[in-house]
Amino acid sequence: MSATVTAPAGGPAPGTTAGSTPVQNVTFWRVLRSEWIKLWTLRSTWWTLASTVVVIVGFALMMALIVQLVGNEMEGAAPEDQAAMGGMLGGTMVVSAGFEMAALVVAVLGALMITGEYSTGMIRSTFAAVPGRLSAFFGKAVVLALVTAVLITVSLALSWLVTYPLLNSNDATVDFGDSAQVRSLFGTVLYVVLVALFALGLGALLRHTAGAIFTVVAIFLVIPTIVQIATFAASQLEWVGTVNKLLPSVAGAQITPNAGAFPDVLDPWVGISVLAGYTVLVLAGAAARLKLQDA
Repeated sequence: MSATVTAPAGGPAPGTTAGSTPVQNVTFWRVLRSEWIKLWTLRSTWWTLASTVVVIVGFALMMALIVQLVGNEMEGAAPEDQAAMGGMLGGTMVVSAGFEMAALVVAVLGALMITGEYSTGMIRSTFAAVPGRLSAFFGKAVVLALVTAVLITVSLALSWLVTYPLLNSNDATVDFGDSAQVRSLFGTVLYVVLVALFALGLGALLRHTAGAIFTVVAIFLVIPTIVQIATFAASQLEWVGTVNKLLPSVAGAQITPNAGAFPDVLDPWVGISVLAGYTVLVLAGAAARLKLQDA
């Protein structure tokens, strides 16, 4: 038995209009536009981005003040001592001093982009609109990478502006003619982008905000600290040093101004490739779970 609904013989009922809603194909460009709109309608996005700028600029200003104090203390020191101190507190190191903390802040945004939808149930609407699922996930990844890259670039530029008077008076400004310094600043942006994407992948794997954020903090802050302490305490154990240099944070940081903070580390481009490899693995695992398991 079935029921058939027919329109009134006289045409549409009063107050209604005849017509149809146009249906458009789901394209990756439209998915990107959707993810862009969703990102900027969240208050957490604005708080996270503002916190990132404050962290990077704040750390840079603090380090510039330290450079000023050290410069005053070493006015009568030998030239070689002044050169050594300048190498430790150079312009790129000062400008990007807060990049590791900023990476953790941006990682929160990366995790929230996907876990927030799981916590509210909006992920079902997302996958209903984009049945393929993977285009929605990688749309989030592209939007996150672009926003993070612009955010860190602008933050570093602001750091350079606010610290320039102090650094210039101590002959410690960033030399944009030095390819190594430019590479390290570019590497800082690349490092933070990869950490953000790593967090996005973890969020899609775990589907829980607190769990994803805790895991990111453990991988990029807690575990490296423990392993580095073990490296100094058990320097005779070669495998401890090997584990240390292959950690995501230690390997990736070799392309930044923080490179060489520990002995026996990877080359800059090798190190960032290791971090990129970890990120690709996490994103691939997340994509597989999204494809194979219901939301």
